[in-house]
Amino acid sequence: MAFMEKPPAGKVLLDDTVPLTAAVEASQSLQSHTEYIIRVQRGISTENSWQIVRRYSDFDLLNSSLQIAGLNLPLPPKKLIGNMDREFIAERQRGLQNYLNVIMANHVLSNCELLKKFLDPNNYSANYTEIALQQVSMFFRSEPKWEVVEPLKDIGWRIRKKYFLMKIKNQPKERLVLSWADLGPDKYLSDKDFQCVIKLLPSCVHPYIYRVTFATASESSALLIRTFNEKGTLKDLIYKAKPKDPFLKKYCNPKKIQGLELQQIKTYGRQILEVLKFLHDKGFPYGHLHAANVMMDGNTCRLLDLENSLLGLPSFYRPYFTQFRKINTLESVDVHCFGHLLYEMTYGRPPDSVPVDSFPPAPSMAVVAVLESTLSCEACKNGMPTVSRLLQMPLFSDVLLTTSEKPQFKIPTKLKEALRVAKECIEKRLVEEQKQIHQHRRLTRAQSHHGSEEERKRRKILARKKSKRSAVENSEEQPAKLSSNNSAGSGASSPLTSPSSPTPPSTAEHAPL
Repeated sequence: MAFMEKPPAGKVLLDDTVPLTAAVEASQSLQSHTEYIIRVQRGISTENSWQIVRRYSDFDLLNSSLQIAGLNLPLPPKKLIGNMDREFIAERQRGLQNYLNVIMANHVLSNCELLKKFLDPNNYSANYTEIALQQVSMFFRSEPKWEVVEPLKDIGWRIRKKYFLMKIKNQPKERLVLSWADLGPDKYLSDKDFQCVIKLLPSCVHPYIYRVTFATASESSALLIRTFNEKGTLKDLIYKAKPKDPFLKKYCNPKKIQGLELQQIKTYGRQILEVLKFLHDKGFPYGHLHAANVMMDGNTCRLLDLENSLLGLPSFYRPYFTQFRKINTLESVDVHCFGHLLYEMTYGRPPDSVPVDSFPPAPSMAVVAVLESTLSCEACKNGMPTVSRLLQMPLFSDVLLTTSEKPQFKIPTKLKEALRVAKECIEKRLVEEQKQIHQHRRLTRAQSHHGSEEERKRRKILARKKSKRSAVENSEEQPAKLSSNNSAGSGASSPLTSPSSPTPPSTAEHAPL
């Protein structure tokens, strides 16, 4: 069997996309400075939490590092005089909490390595660039024709995936990109099957898939080489960004927010849907669609990073679709992620939140129809349409694609079965996580309702009514009991009253004579 029940050696069980939350619980003043005690939690379980201690200078350093994003983050200002006053410290504590809330509400910032190291140093203390360089150096010993030109620092969002600009020694002008990635929590293929499928990727030919020049894998990671594209990705096109710049700089705060032309939206959308259908028909798991995973080659979109699902890496949009139990297969994940991508193509930015209640004016109502079918409250609640259904919608049905390249991706039967089982395991973990989040949400709502002012008032009124009702019932019962006892007193078999249980005084005793 290709599937391994136990996690393989080297597998990273930590899911980097699970949101961290942070509460500044208290502060403690030392001789010359104040320390803030922060409770950090991963995901919904309070058992998965820990405390860290940070000074204001640590926050200031984090803020300086995040300036590359170009955002005006609300870090409370420095104060040299009076910074040990109790009122000032309480005010600053509230300010630091707000600062963390703003960062963690930003999808890109909340996933960045800088924040993870700040909040969770135990799990993010490693230098992943150094680890990647070591692995790449080992590879070059057996493949001496390649040479590293420079590291492409932080061009992607993943903490455990690193990129290097490459060249071939006998073709120094040609530039390539090497990507190295560690294993993730959803790696379910056996080492043998994993390495076989990775090595198949260069044989995958499709007009809308970006070709892999070389691919290899070890028991703990994979290394792939592709041609470097100066024009960059679809996300670079939308944000008018330079491909080599860091991810935070490129996408956090674009200078100009502007969507694409309607014809571009139609053509690019159709191309992406065609390649998703191809992968779905092949039984190849993807689940990693977003605008930065689509390379632009002239006026053609080509999908990137087919290796991610094989490595078991979590999706960029995972924190979104784990909230919706009907998005429970990789096919439905791809469709939901397509909705995010279409929104970005249309409006030049990601949605503020998902589900989307109402959509801004779009170049065509046909665009809104597709967005509603993938991002609306109703769609997220009831489930996603299929890729085939999207292709039939008016936005894409009249797009003519002209390509001479014939799709080709031969996967041996044994590997197809291994991929099918691995896909089921990925989906099983997703469903389990969605179930836990759903139960947690219900419990939180119940507790919130129980503790609300309105509910407390309601319970007080009910308690008062119950108390009055009991008093009335008691007042009616006492004369009846007294009358009963008097009647029974004439009988020979009258039971004795226990001295330990005296009869309560009757209200009749206090009645006016």
